[in-house]
Amino acid sequence: MNDDLRTRLAIPAIQLDAINALLLDPDTRVVNDLLRVVEKYGTPSEINAQARAARELSNLTRQLAAMDSPYLADLEWLTGQRETGAFVSLDEYAHAVVGTRRDPTTFDPSFAVTLEISSLHYFPWLIAEAKHSIQHRELMPGRYIRVRKMKEAENDNGDLLAVAAAMQIIGASYVETLDTRGTDGSNVHLGGPETIAGYFGGVGQPNDHALLWADEFLHYYTQYGITQVLNVNAGTILVAYLLYKLGIDIEFKISVFMGNDNPYAVLWTLLGATLFARPDGSSPLIGFNFSNSVNNETIELCTELRRALDFETVVRFEHHITETWKHIVRQPYLRRTALLDLAARVPNISAKHEGGDPDVEVTRAYPSDVLDYFRAKAEMEANHLMASLEQSYMDKHESVQRTARALTERGIAVLPAKHLHRTSREKYELRQVDVGIG
Repeated sequence: MNDDLRTRLAIPAIQLDAINALLLDPDTRVVNDLLRVVEKYGTPSEINAQARAARELSNLTRQLAAMDSPYLADLEWLTGQRETGAFVSLDEYAHAVVGTRRDPTTFDPSFAVTLEISSLHYFPWLIAEAKHSIQHRELMPGRYIRVRKMKEAENDNGDLLAVAAAMQIIGASYVETLDTRGTDGSNVHLGGPETIAGYFGGVGQPNDHALLWADEFLHYYTQYGITQVLNVNAGTILVAYLLYKLGIDIEFKISVFMGNDNPYAVLWTLLGATLFARPDGSSPLIGFNFSNSVNNETIELCTELRRALDFETVVRFEHHITETWKHIVRQPYLRRTALLDLAARVPNISAKHEGGDPDVEVTRAYPSDVLDYFRAKAEMEANHLMASLEQSYMDKHESVQRTARALTERGIAVLPAKHLHRTSREKYELRQVDVGIG
């Protein structure tokens, strides 16, 4: 390699100084506008304190009780099942899959694959999934993605509260998708599926919508303690970085719609995380979806980049194993074999299941459809589709199980909901945050 040529890539300090000068200039309007949004909610320390209080499980359940939500009884049931050890242990699960052929205690936890499902649209689906998992000795996912309209969920018997509480009870991470996301009418020239080609010009958050996105996040952060949100736009990614630099403990993952489909796109993503990291090296970027078109070589190259920038334990690679049957990719789409090849070499990766396996989807009268993510619950009820939607979700759950079994067969550890599926050596102690349930 030509080392003289390589030296030209160094970023001079004067250029970093120019960035700092822009950000710190009291006349920089884009920074001033964001600071005004933040100041509506208080100082960063006050905002974080509000979020911590809002996130307390006792607070979430108290609000559900005040609205006489039917979901409170479900949460109490879920807590009881957890405490009595009703869910399959990881040891029992592994022995059921591999018998005596492998010793589960030899599985390397540093390469454990997170089991991920999307989208958990409605809270009752989680309870149906839990009951099914107990009966069939299956694993509950360790990560859930939510793409439901948040204002609708907020006003639906406390669905938003119930999911936030349930994630603490089961020990899973989750991401919400703010309503200010480009498909909310922000682009006045787009009208939904009938103008879908226009979205290739950038769904985005045009004009002042990046500020509206920040405002919406701060609302749900301070009112419900919701920390992790989906990010689909370069502008709102920068806004999230700036909020974190200010001291607000936002976390976000980047959607597949951003198009991280080659190592240079991923390097750009990680460079942004590095540039706006806090002094301790932490970043609000906790993960991103690869484009569906990436191959294993790209993912391995990206692993080298992530390790070099010291984000290996911080930034999760979220890889689609399945996709909805309609309106997102050409079918059949199934990346499980590719995952099995990667999983023993790439740490901190999740297996995301957005659809059922193709052999299942093709049999459904109403297969999974990504456009359903953007339709109102009232519309789905009016068209008598709620049962079909729940079946689609359970098909995704079955796809998660197929992936978990395949990984276990290979001697690769998996990460399900950590409070439900323990090893025989673990003694789970009820955390202070769980006081108030039951």
